[in-house]
Amino acid sequence: MPHVDLNGQKIFYEDTGGDGPPVVLAHGFLMDLSMFDPQVSVLAPEFRVIRFDARGFGRTQSDGNRFTYWDSAEDCMRLLDHLGIERAVVGGMSQGGFLALRAALKWPDRVKALVLISSQGGVDDAETLAGNRGMLETWRQQGPIDPIIHTIAGLILGAPEHWEPWISTWRKTPVETLVAPTLALIEREDITDRLGEIKQPAIVFHGDADAAISLERGRLLADKLPGCKAFVPVKGAAHASNLTHADQVNPPLLAFLRAHA
Repeated sequence: MPHVDLNGQKIFYEDTGGDGPPVVLAHGFLMDLSMFDPQVSVLAPEFRVIRFDARGFGRTQSDGNRFTYWDSAEDCMRLLDHLGIERAVVGGMSQGGFLALRAALKWPDRVKALVLISSQGGVDDAETLAGNRGMLETWRQQGPIDPIIHTIAGLILGAPEHWEPWISTWRKTPVETLVAPTLALIEREDITDRLGEIKQPAIVFHGDADAAISLERGRLLADKLPGCKAFVPVKGAAHASNLTHADQVNPPLLAFLRAHA
């Protein structure tokens, strides 16, 4: 699949094509578009599923400059422009949800509905922020050593049975590519007070064992969105619930999209 030059980045994306309603899925921090393989296999060809690698991850070639999730949201909109799509469901996991919420705020006429997985409108607590900064600094000094990689894998993926191929990918990731994405994550602003502006239908999924963003924060997100149709706790799931527990995510996701895409 192709790359496209957008906003000074060479964005890698995949598009299932077809005449179905378009659905964009944006991945989480340290992940790439393949984390939505379990959804694409169910949604296509009924829906046209579009995925892309965010700045700093996967096969996207980023300029390495600082950016915010507003920039990431614009990357998403410009990709839709490139594909000739005026309106789409926009969804995302974790940082992909940060992007999706900002897209709905800035381009409300272009976002038909929202799919939000393990995300929030707020910011992380001081302990989490310090941990993220420490992770980046240790990675800089010592490389992707096992204590870091295993901690990250546990937070994002949960049980070790879910860790591959992700930890092998992280071990090969140059720390330079992580600086700008980590700063975007750490320095994002709190948009909780603006969630009431987002009127589109939404569905919120959240792992009940998510230690990266608590279940309570996911529930708060759902409560603050006027158009939220369902809050779906995913039993036993850590952060990447759509990847590790697709059997619980896909049926309500499919029902939501059939009703609102």
